[in-house]
Parts: sequence; C-alpha cells; structure tokens
Amino acid sequence: MGTAREEYEERIIEPTRQDIALKDSLNEEQKAAYDKILATVDTDQGGVFFVDGPGGTGKTYLYKALLATLRSQEKIAVATATSGVAASIMPGGRTAHSRFKIPLTIDDGAVLPVIRKGTRSQIVAASLRKSYIWESMTHLKLVHNMRAQSDPWFAEYLLRIGDGTEETNSGGEIRLPDEVCVPYTGSDIDLDGLIDCIFPRLDENMSNTSYITSRAILSTRNDWVDIINMRMIGRFQGDQMVYHSFDSAVDDPHNYYPPEFLKTLTPNGLPPHILKLKIGCPIILLRNIDPANRLCNGTRLVVRGFQRNSIDAEIVLGQHAGKRIFLPRIPLCPSDDEMFPFQFKRKQFPVRLSFAMTVNKAQGQTIPNVGVYLPEPVFSHGQLYVALSRATARSNIKILAIPAIDGDDKKKNKNNKKKKQEENSFTISDGIYTKNIVYKEVLTP
Repeated sequence: MGTAREEYEERIIEPTRQDIALKDSLNEEQKAAYDKILATVDTDQGGVFFVDGPGGTGKTYLYKALLATLRSQEKIAVATATSGVAASIMPGGRTAHSRFKIPLTIDDGAVLPVIRKGTRSQIVAASLRKSYIWESMTHLKLVHNMRAQSDPWFAEYLLRIGDGTEETNSGGEIRLPDEVCVPYTGSDIDLDGLIDCIFPRLDENMSNTSYITSRAILSTRNDWVDIINMRMIGRFQGDQMVYHSFDSAVDDPHNYYPPEFLKTLTPNGLPPHILKLKIGCPIILLRNIDPANRLCNGTRLVVRGFQRNSIDAEIVLGQHAGKRIFLPRIPLCPSDDEMFPFQFKRKQFPVRLSFAMTVNKAQGQTIPNVGVYLPEPVFSHGQLYVALSRATARSNIKILAIPAIDGDDKKKNKNNKKKKQEENSFTISDGIYTKNIVYKEVLTP
C-alpha cells in the first residue's frame, strides 16, 4: 500500500539549514519551552502546551525551531494556524480549515470530515500522535519578552488591555496613551494626518517594497478600510489599472437582482466590484489559492504587472518572499450564506488593497508601523489588544479615535453640527478615551 497523500505532503517538507540553526539562538524562555516540548514528544502520554504572547515576542521563532528539529529527525510535524497569514509564516503551515476541511460556517448538526472514518482521519490521528503545532492568537500574554525589555510600561499596558484590567472612566472607557494619539478636530483632514504619520514621504518610497509592507492602517470595518485604501491609491503614483467584476444572482430567472444592484455590494470577504491597482501597491489575498505554496487567505503581496485576465504579483513575506505568481479571476461567493436572501456570485481577482486592512486580517502578523483608525469604538472581544499589539514598539503606533458622544449630547446638539464638533473636539492634553471589550470568561481556564 502506497503512502497516503496527506502523509507524503508532510514528509517531503525539508527544513532549511537556517531553521535548524534557530535552536541555538533561542532566548531563555524560548529554550525552556523548546526543551520541555521536545522531551514530551516521544513519550507515550503525550502532552498539550500553550505558548502565549503578543506580536513580536518570538512565538513563531520558537515554532519554526521546533518544526525544523522534528522534521530533521524524520518525524511528522503538522503546522496549522487559525488564519491564513499565520499559516504562511510557518514552514509547511496550513489553515485549520484547509488541513481538516472544516467548513467556514458550522451549524449544530455539522460533522467535521476529520472525525469520519477513512484514510484522512487515520493520517490526521497519526499526525496528532506525533507532533502538532496550532498557531492561534490568544489574549494571555508574557511580560518577560523583548517588548517588555525595551518598553516595560507599554508592555504592562498591553497586558492590562488584553486582560480587561486597565482602569476605566465612568463611561467604561480606557484612556489611550497621549503620545500615540493623532489629534481629532472633527475635520476630514484628521484621517490624512493619520495617513501621513504611517506613510511619511510616500512619494520617495513607492518603489521600496520593505517600506510598503512594513506599515498598515487597521480599522474594524471593511467600509472604513475601503475609504483609506481609496485615499492611498489616489496618492500612489503611476498608471492605474481598473478591473470590474462580473456579478450575478444564482437562480434568478426573473432578474429580481440585476447586475446594476449587485455591483453596489461588497460583502465581507469579497473583493470590490471596481478594483483599482497600480504597480508597486500592496494587496492581500482573500482566498486560499495554493496553501502549500503560501498563497492563502491573508497573504500579502505587491503588484508587479497587469494583464487582461491575470495580475502579476510578488509574495513579500514569509518563506516564499520574492516569489512571483500570476493571479487569475475566479468566481467568489460570500462565506455567510445568510448574508443575502439570494445566492450571490462575483467573478473577480481575489484580492483587496492592503494599505489598510481590518483588525481581524492583521491577526497573526507583526507590522512594524501601525495606524489604528477608530471612527467608532471596537465592537468585539480583544480587537483593541490585537490592533495595538501588531506594532513592534509604542513609538511605531498612531491612533485616530473619534470620541464617543453620549445620548444626551446627541439629542442636545442634533440640530447644530458645528456646535457638536466644537464641544466634542479633543486635544492631546484632554486625553482620548475609547472602549475596550474583553469577555473575561474567555480568559478563564
């Protein structure tokens, strides 16, 4: 009987010399985890370990060292991550949805393929008995790390944000550090100020891949991300290529949903109807195209050329950085089947601009220079922590947070926009406050 495809795919992953050598440069905490995990690998009892820490603390560095050591010993080491971008930075990494064929939407009666009988479940079970690494961002953090050494106050501040223990005002809001806040005046130029902070001297650096990919502005909603990306592509020099999607409603013989209506929709996870690109601009993949070669949901690329039916792009991060690929148009459907009362299909290139991206898309990435745009407070567990912990230092974070207005103020000033702006404009000295949503029961073992 031949080797099953799943096992073969794992066994052909060859660790590089550089990755094998990582074990010799682990810090004290990484080395302790490395030794304990390896000591448990070959025991009959096995073990489960959680390695937690904010972005930039060396989790992936440790994982790569473990994977290289185990694979150099001809052991199967399965590297799986929750997000595509987190998978892309681990050698041989794949998303859990790809690895185990987990559906994007799971109802109460769903049965995952991994637990069904057959070769695949046997291979996965055998792999789990070997070595298995699942990269998943959590909100438990280590304080003794590189960030704590360089900026202990901010490391502690991030800990309190993630744990939900940062002091709040009477409205339940936390104060953001003064030095990271961009002044809010109520003017449209406030967003331009944030852009200038994160993308200084853009005209001089448009051809610099490191500059373009080392910075991004994060926000909580796609429509705000789209606004920033449109402003950025407008500032970017060079000829513009515009791709229009082909939209249709499935099983719509009476044309209740004409293309003119469908093109106005931009569901979560789908590219826009009008995709504007320029040479050198950053883009992000929205689908798993070829996970084995790091073309997965969340992979960041830079545009290198255009053709009528393909985009020439270069992978800029991870093991395959520098690799050129051609992206085709493909049919795409929203991942949420209940988003519309009809089945919506869009044929378009599976990418978006990534000068700005959602906080969820940034999860698993370390971005040296981060802007955070909050026209409204965060709305889900851990969002603020994830946004603030992407950057490598406090000096590399800038936040534009629009102060919330309570119900009484809205009623009092609803007919006087100018007065409302004046009364709710904040300067740095006043302090900027925002919501931090943490469900503490999630953090309780």
